[in-house]
Amino acid sequence: MTEISRDVVVIGAGAAGLTAANDLRGAGLSVAVLEARDRIGGRLWTDEIEGAMLEIGGQWVSPDQDALIETISELGLETYSRFREGDSVYVGPDGVSHRFRGEMFPVSPETARAIAEITERLDAMVAEIDPDRPWAHEKAAEWDRISWDAWLRAQTDDDEAVRNLAFATGSAMLTKPTHTFSLLQSLLMAASAGSYSHLVDADFILDKRVVGGLQQVPLLLAERLGADVFTGQPVRTLRWGPSTGSEAAAGVTAIADGMTVRARFAIVALAPNLYSRISFEPPLPRLQHQMHQHLSMGFVIKVHAVYDTPFWRDKGLSGTAFSPYELSHEAYDNTNHGDSRGTLVGFVSDQIADDLFRLSAEERKERILESLSHYYGPEAKDPVVYYESDWGAEEWTRGAYAASFDLGGLHRYGADLRTPVGPIHFACSDLAGTGYQHVDGAIRMGREAAAHIIEEARA
Repeated sequence: MTEISRDVVVIGAGAAGLTAANDLRGAGLSVAVLEARDRIGGRLWTDEIEGAMLEIGGQWVSPDQDALIETISELGLETYSRFREGDSVYVGPDGVSHRFRGEMFPVSPETARAIAEITERLDAMVAEIDPDRPWAHEKAAEWDRISWDAWLRAQTDDDEAVRNLAFATGSAMLTKPTHTFSLLQSLLMAASAGSYSHLVDADFILDKRVVGGLQQVPLLLAERLGADVFTGQPVRTLRWGPSTGSEAAAGVTAIADGMTVRARFAIVALAPNLYSRISFEPPLPRLQHQMHQHLSMGFVIKVHAVYDTPFWRDKGLSGTAFSPYELSHEAYDNTNHGDSRGTLVGFVSDQIADDLFRLSAEERKERILESLSHYYGPEAKDPVVYYESDWGAEEWTRGAYAASFDLGGLHRYGADLRTPVGPIHFACSDLAGTGYQHVDGAIRMGREAAAHIIEEARA
């Protein structure tokens, strides 16, 4: 087994870990990045499937994501806008598809009024939330005790309004049933994007893509680190002790399948649901053990359907479609830059996704394409390439998009999420405030962890 020594060992070669490693290297510290997978990028993954380039993981860039935008620019990457010209489609409770333009979709005046009033109320609440300290709000405990679904239903008895308001943070972002997480968790999700209105605005939150795929961000960051990035090296054991004083050099020992790294510090750049895959010696404090059990991944199937042409554009459709009543609760034009073919991307979340995986692959495909056809017409049933991103089956991810607290967990444990344990620091998008669940948040957390270590190393 290979043994090496570094100032810092980084566990996980996603955007957070690689950002931290580059910042540490820039400050003169030596690093080793250990990645369990045989590829770089974590939840960013661009691949060619049956001749089509698909972004299997994260892909969008919104205008508020300063850290990601800075990184994209610094790496010399180009972006392009998502296609959005034409009519959007909404399917209501009657199963009928309706074309529309503008912000408000075609619902009754009463439902529209309820949605507008509650959105205004939510924006006011979100404006009071510090995304980096949501637990500090004077009503945090109260808001963490009530589920997102229960709070919405206390505001109105209009079921269609509730379903449309709920799925913005439920099915669409946290990808969990809305009765399983709190109002506070939902407010954090909105605050991380600047407002609830931003979160429900597809033209804002799903603004641009990177030419060639967003995975290029971690790939280029890894290139700069060269031979200090090791793939196929899941860390099984992390031994830790004092990180200062005479024993500084023996801060941590990371034991992977094929190598051992001794370092002064460690950054665990994994989603919290994977921390238990590592045996910590000695064990982490009981607070962390409890906290990590109250964090769990959501689940969403990202569906890619590629067609010979973007046929929906000929119908005057933008590709933007959504409905809380459909199997695929939202879908968009996801055609690649410069590609003559057309690509649609759809999403199936939480319990609906669970139920679909009880079916055969063929029946699952048939039902999902049937749902897309309700938005775009019968042509949607006949893609030339069809692929489902199933992150729930990924050994080193086990869900999507990110981890969130169960009911009451955010107020109880949130303040301790990023607290280092001795020489061990934590960084990933799941821990972020601003940019929570997004690559932007991963970059911010990588920068923060690196800055803390640089300060400690110089002390």
